[in-house]
Amino acid sequence: MSAKTFAAIEVGSYELSMKIFEYGGKNKIRSLDLVRRKIALGSDTYSQGGISPQKVEEVCKTLKEFLQLMKTYQVVAYKAYGTSALREAKNAPILLDKIAQRTGVRIQILSNSEEQFLDYKSIASKGAEYWKVIEDKTAILEIGGGSIQISVFENDTLVSTQNLHLGVLRIWDYLSRFQIKKSKRENFITEMAMAQLDNYKKLHLKDKEIRNLIVMDDYFTPWVMKSQGQGKDTVVERDFFSRKLEELRGENVSKLATQLDISEERVPLMFVSGVLVSLIAELMEVEKVWMPGVTLLDGMGYEYGEEQKLLSPDHDFERDIIACAMNINKRYMGSRKRAEAVENIAVTIFRGMKKIHGLGNRELLYLRLASILQECGKYISMMNIGDSSYQIVMATEMIGLSHREREMVAWVVRFNHSPFLYEEGRRANTSLDSGDFLTVAKLTAILRLANGLDRSHKQKLKGFSAILKDNQLVLSVNTNEDISLEKGFFEERGDFFQEVFGVEPVIHQKIGK
Repeated sequence: MSAKTFAAIEVGSYELSMKIFEYGGKNKIRSLDLVRRKIALGSDTYSQGGISPQKVEEVCKTLKEFLQLMKTYQVVAYKAYGTSALREAKNAPILLDKIAQRTGVRIQILSNSEEQFLDYKSIASKGAEYWKVIEDKTAILEIGGGSIQISVFENDTLVSTQNLHLGVLRIWDYLSRFQIKKSKRENFITEMAMAQLDNYKKLHLKDKEIRNLIVMDDYFTPWVMKSQGQGKDTVVERDFFSRKLEELRGENVSKLATQLDISEERVPLMFVSGVLVSLIAELMEVEKVWMPGVTLLDGMGYEYGEEQKLLSPDHDFERDIIACAMNINKRYMGSRKRAEAVENIAVTIFRGMKKIHGLGNRELLYLRLASILQECGKYISMMNIGDSSYQIVMATEMIGLSHREREMVAWVVRFNHSPFLYEEGRRANTSLDSGDFLTVAKLTAILRLANGLDRSHKQKLKGFSAILKDNQLVLSVNTNEDISLEKGFFEERGDFFQEVFGVEPVIHQKIGK
């Protein structure tokens, strides 16, 4: 089989970068080239709110150079993703259209949760090294230009993930604007960071004992790896960072820039990142810190290999998204047994309706998430569960979901408890298009049935199947218990199901001996 080549492009806060990958067979991927061009889009976004025309011109010029390099490597496909600098720029839609018209490159802006998910995949692409580290209680720290993300894992399961506005370029912008003297910068960074990190620890770490910290950044990590004489990943003790920061404090900026072959402007950013890593390592009292030396580009390459069946992942990433939802459910005092019961019923109905609904595995994921989160609003209001649940889902990032996908889940959750809004009623309240809302209607119809079949919250159904026969969906339930309550709500909610699918849901109870 001939090798495939793929180019991953990141339009980041500090630079544009492109990595070209080659897939030479099952589970074989290697990097052919990496190019970087400094264009500090984040400096414009974080200080002015938008990106200047001059910077856009630089982006277009660089992308054209990238396209020429792709031809040299005979690249068969590419993706271009924008991160926080574009995500937060008020003029992003205009700029993206201009870039597409000038270069033909369409840049997709990643939501924060999508960006972190790709970063997570880039770490997982390290294979055995990753599994060895993450088998203990581990936190992943991702340092970007605009923000940092901290994700905590226990037993290879994601238990929490939080985004904090403590990105390197954002902090550097404050240092510059407030004209903080060099001698006072570290104290400024520490006070600014700890104001958020102390709250983070109280809310999300509590009694958690974190043993390992995995760090991803484009600033401090490359210097550490080079100074250690290692071209790959680096594992160090926690107190290592105080020594490295001491070196940075006394090092001549020009000399360090020459040694690392980087611009002098990048050296202060390295220091900001180093202070953040040191603070968080101390906050968590970790034993070891692993710097795998991967970036978002590696995650993009890994994901493309997955999509094209060129790589077989060792890890079920969808399980992490479900685990994230379960932890949100727990945070808002939801019942795990109830969530799992409704999820199992909803999945069975979804699969029984496969010939009719026209939905795929991604939509099944939305249904599973909505099943788990559909009652989280009870924590706020027992009277307005739908609205409260909708607000919680919209305000809570779920790793791996785009904003659009999270909104779809939120609407399904809301409509499970409140009347469905047709075109006229919901037009001003959503960014979803008609196709998205048709999917929401289908998933809502299924969830309403599933929720009705556990209306008592007692998980009475011991066996359950869904079979499509002519114009009926026959739901066979195996239980000796009285399910009058469940049958009543099932019939009441069946009208909307029949309206959406044109199929009548009927229930048959089997009494065991």
